[in-house]
Amino acid sequence: MDFIKNWRRYNRAIHRDLGYLFFALTVIYALSGIALNHINEWNPSYIITNKTVMLAPVANPETLTRQNVSDLLVACGESPKFKKYYMPSENTLKIFVDGGTVMLNAQTGEAVVERINRRPIFHTVNFLHYNPGRWWTWVSDIFAGALILLAITGLFILKGKNGITRRGAVLTLLGILIPVIFLILYYH
Repeated sequence: MDFIKNWRRYNRAIHRDLGYLFFALTVIYALSGIALNHINEWNPSYIITNKTVMLAPVANPETLTRQNVSDLLVACGESPKFKKYYMPSENTLKIFVDGGTVMLNAQTGEAVVERINRRPIFHTVNFLHYNPGRWWTWVSDIFAGALILLAITGLFILKGKNGITRRGAVLTLLGILIPVIFLILYYH
């Protein structure tokens, strides 16, 4: 009977505590959600930079030694260290360096240095959003359930003219209508 009598107090406590507990996850999923919504406009996980360098054409690229490849990297302004190299086509040399690649057109001498760096913050939150393992599935499922509870308890936080029976009802209906309208317009 005590619970029914004081349900608003329990409702506020549940809403408050879940809000505190899941604050970080809410921010993580919100940031990664924004990033993933714009995936066609930018790479949310990596910053990719390209630099073009003109070198002298390379005669007989198929006979290059490791030392020759190191010298080419230095000529590009890069460290002479590399992982490996190969020729994907007759006049193209691809060199794998730490954090990127160098593509050299042996015929023209044009080298394109591509660097791939993790985008700060977004790489990390996207890693979590993409579900990195079985244990994270449980965390995200619990979080999804908590969001449902937060939404329901939030409906009953306020009483009176701003509560669910007046202003809150109008805003709740508007919030329901927004996805319904999008479904009517775009879901086929």
